[in-house]
Amino acid sequence: MKTVLITGASSGYGRATARYFHSQGWNVIATMRTRRADVLPESDRLRVVELDVTEPETIAAAVETAGSIDVLVNNAGVPSIGVFEGTPMSRVREVFETNTFGVMATTQAVLPQFRERGSGVVVNVTSSVVLGHMPLSAVYKASKMAIEGFTASLALELAPFGVRAKTVEPGACLTTNFAARATDGGSVDDLVPAPYAPWAKRIMDDFTSQELYTEESDVAETIWRAVHDTTGQLRFPAGADAVSLAQAK
Repeated sequence: MKTVLITGASSGYGRATARYFHSQGWNVIATMRTRRADVLPESDRLRVVELDVTEPETIAAAVETAGSIDVLVNNAGVPSIGVFEGTPMSRVREVFETNTFGVMATTQAVLPQFRERGSGVVVNVTSSVVLGHMPLSAVYKASKMAIEGFTASLALELAPFGVRAKTVEPGACLTTNFAARATDGGSVDDLVPAPYAPWAKRIMDDFTSQELYTEESDVAETIWRAVHDTTGQLRFPAGADAVSLAQAK
């Protein structure tokens, strides 16, 4: 029976992915920054483990607790919406610490066992922002584009050892708490200097009126597909809007 370790599994795509892999008969190590057993039903095949991707000691402890891992899903992330000029550098660093350096740190902790065993899959969850030129997302997109490039090079490094690396690019989802977390508990207006306000409002109005969106299940199923892909495909858009963007590109 195979084992998947998923970061950021307390809600949204991570939780949906944990449920999906569990339903397919896998052992699931569902990790989250603050352990919450109430969000997923623990069993002999599903364990909830504390892991903060910005804290190396929690990464090491979670990997040790998990034991033999077949798949790593780097899903934990910090969203960010706003005009770059109005985004504090402290927020920029927070986004990169989780979205970029956290992914790298967790991956590095798991790779030795993958390489030694000669098998394993790393799936890095990025975003559909990498598929097009999207305003109000400069910081977030930069952090995710970094992982796109990282994964492309990583895949080449790992191929001789029978280990694969993939990216999954989810679109916009209405059932996650992305917007609230993206503004750090405030509003988009807090991160939009006055001269940008009329333009930013038009952008947000267009976003909320779009017709295509992503479901949490779309992402879980796409991650599953990426894990089992042996064709060499690197990038997997997830959700109707992401697929549409990828096709247009």
